Amino acid sequence: MHAFSEAGVGRKLMLGGVEIPYERGLVGHSDADVLAHAVTDALLGAAGLEDIGHYFPDTDERFKDADSIRLLGEVRAIVGDGWEVANVDAVVVCERPKIRDHRTEMRENLAAALGVEPGRIGVRGTTSEKLGFTGRGEGIAAQAVCLLESREGD
Repeated sequence: MHAFSEAGVGRKLMLGGVEIPYERGLVGHSDADVLAHAVTDALLGAAGLEDIGHYFPDTDERFKDADSIRLLGEVRAIVGDGWEVANVDAVVVCERPKIRDHRTEMRENLAAALGVEPGRIGVRGTTSEKLGFTGRGEGIAAQAVCLLESREGD
């Protein structure tokens, strides 16, 4: 999850590698692409590896304003060719903006970074029915799961 920046700060809102037209971006050390971060952590978790902060710490200036889709591609290389991404399912939680019109491009970006066809990637949006920080419009959350299949024995 990431909080929205203050209005007028000039931060772009990036979700799944897509710049979403919106008056506020998200606060974070990288580009704060909460969807790409959730998918990255899901991939790392499925492979039994450390979390995203282990590989790309927010204390390292090399990752300042980093493209999170590029970081996802780097994590795919870390996971290695011994694993195939069977599928990813992700959900973005926010009241606004609506992501419906951007989901196809998000799926394509995530799939390209993971080296799979877009049909293996699910991206959905939902609200929190005005509850919690997402419901109050203070930020965006995302959750993802990833299924890996072993390529050993192929």
